[in-house]
Amino acid sequence: MPDVLSPGLEQLLATDRPTPYLALDPAVVRERYRTLARAFGDARILYAVKACPEPAVLETLVAAGAGFDVASQTEIDLCLAAVADPSVLQHGDPVRGPGAAARAARDGVTRFVTDSAEDVDALAAEVPGARVQVRLSVDDTGSATPFHGKFGAAPDEAVALLGRCRRRGLDPAGITFHAGSQQTRPGTYAAAVARALGTAGRAGLRHPELDLGGGWPVAYRSPVAGPADYAAAVHGAVADAVAAGHVDGADLLLEPGRALAGPAGVLRAPVLRVSRRPGIDHRRWVYLDVGRYQGLAETEGEAIGYPLRVPGRSGRAGPCVLAGPTCDGDDVIYRRTPVALPSDLAAGDVVDLLHTGAYTSSYASVGFNGFGPLEVVVAGEGASIPHPG
Repeated sequence: MPDVLSPGLEQLLATDRPTPYLALDPAVVRERYRTLARAFGDARILYAVKACPEPAVLETLVAAGAGFDVASQTEIDLCLAAVADPSVLQHGDPVRGPGAAARAARDGVTRFVTDSAEDVDALAAEVPGARVQVRLSVDDTGSATPFHGKFGAAPDEAVALLGRCRRRGLDPAGITFHAGSQQTRPGTYAAAVARALGTAGRAGLRHPELDLGGGWPVAYRSPVAGPADYAAAVHGAVADAVAAGHVDGADLLLEPGRALAGPAGVLRAPVLRVSRRPGIDHRRWVYLDVGRYQGLAETEGEAIGYPLRVPGRSGRAGPCVLAGPTCDGDDVIYRRTPVALPSDLAAGDVVDLLHTGAYTSSYASVGFNGFGPLEVVVAGEGASIPHPG
């Protein structure tokens, strides 16, 4: 897997500072945004703020022309603080409490996602006339973290919800879906597009918005298809839906988070201990000063396998179990995922976890077991504490 880091990241990592920390380079986010934008042409890109809400990242994307997918008032506030135009914000979480939509609307947010009759009625009461997409349940085969069940309406219900939006004075703009996080199969997006546009056509939308959601992948330990491959699959499916007469066309949106921020970060963690455990495991156990509760939540179920490197050590690599520092028995990072680290690895060394710019600092606890939040150091700036999303 590629492990060439940006000059900004290398400069941060070359500076002696307390560990653990997340080194973050917004310039990488900007370049990945441009690459995705080129691949998808006229599609509008809404960055999923939850992936990495660091202000420098948001400011970089505002300057690049991105919109934002937000799920809470705090995320709205962060975008507005980064001088984002509220018209490019979309409230994408259909699980909203009473008054949340009205508060967002007071800040200028006019676009919302829904997936239930109860939420449609709440939107009609709180934000009359708002532009609304209905979230459709789709197959998420090929993803590391499925989304099926918690969100999304079945096609018949989605048609009914679009009609309900219209009757309640909302603007039924189109369909959105999420094909699962770290989705590695372009064909899954193509199938979801076909399902979505068929549903939109049944609801009488001849030229709907089609929000492709998130899930766009990162090459962690294995290659993944590039943006052009996903764009080709999506555009092909849209063309097929037009040829079949389901719709006359579609305005595309997508909500990358991981795909933009993931490769922009490196999590550097110190080794607390390297232990042999006779009768338990033939491998060494390597305990880091970060684990599930300090930013590595996506290693639950070993869903995401981050590439590793050990600066300053060159001994022959041998198999290890990688674990976190807390007293929680679930705080084991990789037990099944192959991990090979230098034989001369010792307490006090540091391990770099690559491509950790997304879903790390925003997932870190505020102090479970006494281990504090993950510090974020941004290229060209000082250190900052991550903002909750």
